[in-house]
Amino acid sequence: MSEERRMRQRGRVGEPEANPRSRKMLIWGGIVVLLIGVYVARWYYMNHRYDGFATCLAAKQTKMYGLYWCPHCAEQKEMFGKAFQYVPYVECAIKGSRELMPECKAAGVKLFPSWQFGANPPKEGVFPLNELSDKTGCSLP
Repeated sequence: MSEERRMRQRGRVGEPEANPRSRKMLIWGGIVVLLIGVYVARWYYMNHRYDGFATCLAAKQTKMYGLYWCPHCAEQKEMFGKAFQYVPYVECAIKGSRELMPECKAAGVKLFPSWQFGANPPKEGVFPLNELSDKTGCSLP
């Protein structure tokens, strides 16, 4: 009896019969879109979470001197992820030569990576981000 009543009500409202298969497909499609959205948001956060920190370093006149072939320089760059593009970086290597760029010679840089904080002389070494934060006053996310 209740099934007959539902059929009559659908007929009065003009509602087409719902296809259970298409409804399941819509639900699964929504779940997939949601999961993709979460993945993209997480990827963006992981690659850009230090953008503000890196721009603060630039505002505080902090520079990193490095060499393209230096493994420790690469390690330091990886700590920032995609945000390293905002860090003031001076490439000291001249490809095809053993000489350093004039700017690096003028700063007195001999070991890499080296960080210069304002007008102070450069300090050598790979610095953890929290140490860079302490030296510059820039806050980490």
